Amino acid sequence: MEIATVSDKGQITIPISVRRNLKLKGGDKVVIQEENGRYYFDNAALVAFTRVAEAFDGEAKKAGFNSEDELQEYMKKEVRKEVRGY
Repeated sequence: MEIATVSDKGQITIPISVRRNLKLKGGDKVVIQEENGRYYFDNAALVAFTRVAEAFDGEAKKAGFNSEDELQEYMKKEVRKEVRGY
C-alpha cells in the first residue's frame, strides 16, 4: 500500500512505484473512477486503448481476416495506397 498527501491545492504526488506500475510519466492523464464508494485511478491512455480494443474485438473476423498477419498485411497495403496514391 502506498500513501500520498493532498496539498492545499488538492494535488497529490503519485509514488514512483505506482507511476511505474501504471506506466505514467510527466504530463500523462489519469482517469478516476468510482465503484461502490471506492475510487480507482488508472493511466487514461491505457484505459482508452483497452476500450478501443474491446470495441473492435471480433471485427477483423467479421471482415474476413483469419489472422493478425493477414490484417497487418492488408493495413500495409492500404497505408501504401494512401501515402503513394496507388
